[in-house]
Amino acid sequence: MGELVERVDEEDRVIGVVARAEAIEKRWLHRIATTVCRDPDGRILVHRRPQDVSRFPGQYNWLVGGAAEVGESYEVAAARELAEELGVFGEPRFALKFLCRGEISPYWLGVHEVVVTAALVPDPAEIAWYGWFGEGELLEAVGRGGFVSDGVEALRRYLGG
Repeated sequence: MGELVERVDEEDRVIGVVARAEAIEKRWLHRIATTVCRDPDGRILVHRRPQDVSRFPGQYNWLVGGAAEVGESYEVAAARELAEELGVFGEPRFALKFLCRGEISPYWLGVHEVVVTAALVPDPAEIAWYGWFGEGELLEAVGRGGFVSDGVEALRRYLGG
């Protein structure tokens, strides 16, 4: 059946359990948990997705994350994804949540923050390249294009306070 997620409503209340592929295909709301990684100097981690992935191949993003599993809170999902994708173990702090209409499918997006002090161990299946950007550098890079569109909306909300 594939990866299972909780289908949620417009108020982010669980209404069922479905395959993630079905949620995407039928454009049903589900939950995505992401993390903004900052270094001790406040720079933000930016990464490029591999060319051979199904979602957003070769595009840049400043968020690390993925779908929340059944019964998983946004915070637990964010921490799990952080460990899986970057080898970083920590407790991301909640920053914001919003209903993202999404390029592929609509979903509730939980954005978290963590300060990374340990070495990164990126999963090459998820991250092809990474670097640290100041907020101004990140905004300039986003302006040049090539970023995941859903992440651009999240960045506007995140930096807008």
